[in-house]
Amino acid sequence: MNNEVEAKITQLQQQTQSYIHDIKQLVQALHDPDRMAIISYFTYSLNISHVPEQENFCLGSYHVTNTGTRPLTNPYICIKLPPESPFSFSGKYVYANFKQSLKNADGWERINEKTNREEFWLKPLGKSSIEPNETLSFSNFQLNWSPTEAYAGSIMAFTYSDQLKEGVVVLNPINLNGTVHVQGDDNE
Repeated sequence: MNNEVEAKITQLQQQTQSYIHDIKQLVQALHDPDRMAIISYFTYSLNISHVPEQENFCLGSYHVTNTGTRPLTNPYICIKLPPESPFSFSGKYVYANFKQSLKNADGWERINEKTNREEFWLKPLGKSSIEPNETLSFSNFQLNWSPTEAYAGSIMAFTYSDQLKEGVVVLNPINLNGTVHVQGDDNE
Protein backbone atom coordinates (compact mmCIF):
# COMPACT_ATOMS: atom_id res chain seq x y z
CA MET A 1 0.00 0.00 0.00
CA ASN A 2 2.85 2.37 0.90
CA ASN A 3 4.57 1.65 -2.45
CA GLU A 4 1.36 2.51 -4.34
CA VAL A 5 1.13 5.89 -2.61
CA GLU A 6 4.79 6.63 -3.29
CA ALA A 7 4.38 5.63 -6.93
CA LYS A 8 1.32 7.86 -7.28
CA ILE A 9 3.18 10.81 -5.67
CA THR A 10 6.13 10.28 -8.03
CA GLN A 11 3.77 10.15 -11.02
CA LEU A 12 2.04 13.39 -9.93
CA GLN A 13 5.41 15.12 -9.40
CA GLN A 14 6.52 14.12 -12.91
CA GLN A 15 3.21 15.33 -14.35
CA THR A 16 3.55 18.64 -12.48
CA GLN A 17 7.12 19.09 -13.78
CA SER A 18 5.88 18.41 -17.31
CA TYR A 19 3.11 21.03 -16.93
CA ILE A 20 5.57 23.59 -15.54
CA HIS A 21 7.90 22.97 -18.48
CA ASP A 22 5.04 23.43 -20.97
CA ILE A 23 3.87 26.63 -19.26
CA LYS A 24 7.40 28.05 -19.28
CA GLN A 25 7.65 27.41 -23.04
CA LEU A 26 4.30 29.13 -23.64
CA VAL A 27 5.32 32.16 -21.58
CA GLN A 28 8.65 32.35 -23.40
CA ALA A 29 6.83 32.26 -26.75
CA LEU A 30 4.76 35.27 -25.67
CA HIS A 31 7.93 37.29 -25.16
CA ASP A 32 9.47 36.22 -28.46
CA PRO A 33 10.57 39.44 -30.19
CA ASP A 34 9.91 37.91 -33.61
CA ARG A 35 6.42 36.52 -33.04
CA MET A 36 4.13 36.81 -36.08
CA ALA A 37 0.41 36.45 -35.33
CA ILE A 38 -2.76 37.93 -36.77
CA ILE A 39 -6.47 37.59 -36.23
CA SER A 40 -8.87 38.32 -39.08
CA TYR A 41 -12.64 38.48 -38.66
CA PHE A 42 -15.90 39.84 -40.07
CA THR A 43 -18.35 42.14 -38.35
CA TYR A 44 -21.69 42.43 -40.13
CA SER A 45 -25.41 43.00 -39.93
CA LEU A 46 -28.11 41.42 -42.04
CA ASN A 47 -31.43 42.55 -43.48
CA ILE A 48 -33.18 39.38 -44.62
CA SER A 49 -36.57 38.87 -46.20
CA HIS A 50 -37.75 35.65 -47.74
CA VAL A 51 -40.31 37.39 -49.91
CA PRO A 52 -39.28 37.08 -53.59
CA GLU A 53 -39.89 40.77 -54.38
CA GLN A 54 -37.62 42.08 -51.63
CA GLU A 55 -33.83 42.30 -51.80
CA ASN A 56 -31.67 41.02 -48.94
CA PHE A 57 -28.41 42.57 -47.92
CA CYS A 58 -25.48 42.15 -45.58
CA LEU A 59 -23.46 45.19 -44.54
CA GLY A 60 -20.05 44.13 -43.28
CA SER A 61 -16.44 44.91 -42.56
CA TYR A 62 -13.34 42.73 -42.63
CA HIS A 63 -10.74 43.39 -39.94
CA VAL A 64 -7.12 42.26 -39.65
CA THR A 65 -5.45 42.72 -36.25
CA ASN A 66 -1.72 42.22 -35.83
CA THR A 67 -1.34 40.50 -32.44
CA GLY A 68 2.33 39.75 -33.06
CA THR A 69 5.44 41.66 -32.10
CA ARG A 70 6.63 42.79 -35.52
CA PRO A 71 4.99 44.63 -38.44
CA LEU A 72 3.04 42.80 -41.12
CA THR A 73 4.32 44.22 -44.43
CA ASN A 74 2.47 44.61 -47.73
CA PRO A 75 -0.86 43.23 -46.52
CA TYR A 76 -3.66 42.33 -48.91
CA ILE A 77 -6.92 40.44 -48.57
CA CYS A 78 -9.20 38.20 -50.58
CA ILE A 79 -12.95 38.08 -50.02
CA LYS A 80 -14.38 35.05 -51.74
CA LEU A 81 -18.02 34.37 -52.64
CA PRO A 82 -19.31 30.85 -53.29
CA PRO A 83 -19.38 29.77 -56.95
CA GLU A 84 -22.66 30.36 -58.77
CA SER A 85 -24.22 32.01 -55.73
CA PRO A 86 -26.92 34.68 -55.91
CA PHE A 87 -24.74 37.06 -53.85
CA SER A 88 -23.49 40.30 -55.39
CA PHE A 89 -20.53 42.06 -53.72
CA SER A 90 -19.84 45.79 -53.66
CA GLY A 91 -17.52 47.94 -51.62
CA LYS A 92 -15.40 51.05 -51.50
CA TYR A 93 -12.46 50.22 -53.73
CA VAL A 94 -10.82 51.56 -56.86
CA TYR A 95 -8.88 50.06 -59.74
CA ALA A 96 -5.28 50.79 -60.74
CA ASN A 97 -6.38 52.80 -63.79
CA PHE A 98 -8.53 55.24 -61.76
CA LYS A 99 -7.44 58.87 -61.48
CA GLN A 100 -5.14 59.60 -58.56
CA SER A 101 -7.72 62.04 -57.18
CA LEU A 102 -10.13 59.13 -56.62
CA LYS A 103 -7.55 57.12 -54.66
CA ASN A 104 -7.72 58.36 -51.08
CA ALA A 105 -5.06 57.39 -48.55
CA ASP A 106 -7.33 55.16 -46.46
CA GLY A 107 -8.93 53.50 -49.49
CA TRP A 108 -8.50 50.10 -51.11
CA GLU A 109 -7.52 48.99 -54.61
CA ARG A 110 -8.85 45.88 -56.30
CA ILE A 111 -5.88 44.00 -57.75
CA ASN A 112 -7.60 41.18 -59.66
CA GLU A 113 -9.79 41.19 -62.77
CA LYS A 114 -12.97 43.24 -62.41
CA THR A 115 -14.85 40.57 -64.36
CA ASN A 116 -14.30 38.06 -61.55
CA ARG A 117 -17.51 38.04 -59.50
CA GLU A 118 -16.36 35.42 -56.97
CA GLU A 119 -12.99 36.71 -55.70
CA PHE A 120 -12.16 40.24 -54.63
CA TRP A 121 -8.42 40.73 -54.06
CA LEU A 122 -7.83 44.06 -52.34
CA LYS A 123 -4.82 45.96 -51.03
CA PRO A 124 -4.86 49.07 -48.87
CA LEU A 125 -3.78 52.34 -50.44
CA GLY A 126 -1.27 54.42 -48.53
CA LYS A 127 -0.70 51.66 -45.97
CA SER A 128 2.20 49.26 -46.47
CA SER A 129 2.27 47.65 -43.03
CA ILE A 130 0.16 46.73 -40.02
CA GLU A 131 2.08 47.51 -36.85
CA PRO A 132 1.86 45.33 -33.72
CA ASN A 133 -1.50 45.79 -31.93
CA GLU A 134 -2.89 47.69 -34.95
CA THR A 135 -6.06 46.80 -36.88
CA LEU A 136 -6.60 47.34 -40.60
CA SER A 137 -10.22 47.27 -41.82
CA PHE A 138 -11.97 47.01 -45.17
CA SER A 139 -15.17 48.70 -44.05
CA ASN A 140 -18.76 48.84 -45.23
CA PHE A 141 -18.87 46.30 -48.02
CA GLN A 142 -22.29 45.09 -49.06
CA LEU A 143 -23.67 41.75 -50.23
CA ASN A 144 -27.01 41.82 -52.01
CA TRP A 145 -29.22 39.00 -53.23
CA SER A 146 -32.83 38.43 -54.19
CA PRO A 147 -34.42 35.32 -52.75
CA THR A 148 -35.99 33.85 -55.90
CA GLU A 149 -35.13 30.31 -54.76
CA ALA A 150 -33.43 28.56 -51.86
CA TYR A 151 -29.85 29.72 -51.35
CA ALA A 152 -26.84 28.76 -49.27
CA GLY A 153 -23.22 29.81 -49.19
CA SER A 154 -20.30 30.95 -47.08
CA ILE A 155 -18.43 34.19 -47.63
CA MET A 156 -14.77 33.47 -46.92
CA ALA A 157 -11.83 35.81 -46.50
CA PHE A 158 -8.07 35.44 -46.36
CA THR A 159 -5.23 37.74 -45.34
CA TYR A 160 -1.81 37.69 -46.99
CA SER A 161 1.44 39.61 -46.59
CA ASP A 162 5.16 39.29 -47.17
CA GLN A 163 5.30 37.13 -44.03
CA LEU A 164 2.06 35.21 -44.70
CA LYS A 165 2.47 33.89 -48.25
CA GLU A 166 0.06 30.98 -47.61
CA GLY A 167 -2.58 33.28 -46.13
CA VAL A 168 -4.61 33.20 -42.94
CA VAL A 169 -8.32 32.35 -43.12
CA VAL A 170 -11.01 34.46 -41.47
CA LEU A 171 -12.14 33.27 -38.01
CA ASN A 172 -15.86 33.64 -38.73
CA PRO A 173 -17.03 33.15 -42.32
CA ILE A 174 -20.42 34.68 -43.13
CA ASN A 175 -22.78 31.74 -43.61
CA LEU A 176 -26.01 32.58 -45.42
CA ASN A 177 -28.82 30.22 -46.25
CA GLY A 178 -32.55 30.44 -46.63
CA THR A 179 -35.62 29.03 -48.25
CA VAL A 180 -38.22 31.00 -50.14
CA HIS A 181 -41.93 30.54 -49.68
CA VAL A 182 -43.58 30.98 -53.07
CA GLN A 183 -47.33 31.67 -53.16
CA GLY A 184 -49.21 28.51 -54.05
CA ASP A 185 -46.70 26.07 -52.51
CA ASP A 186 -49.21 25.03 -49.85
CA ASN A 187 -51.61 23.28 -52.28
CA GLU A 188 -54.27 25.85 -51.40
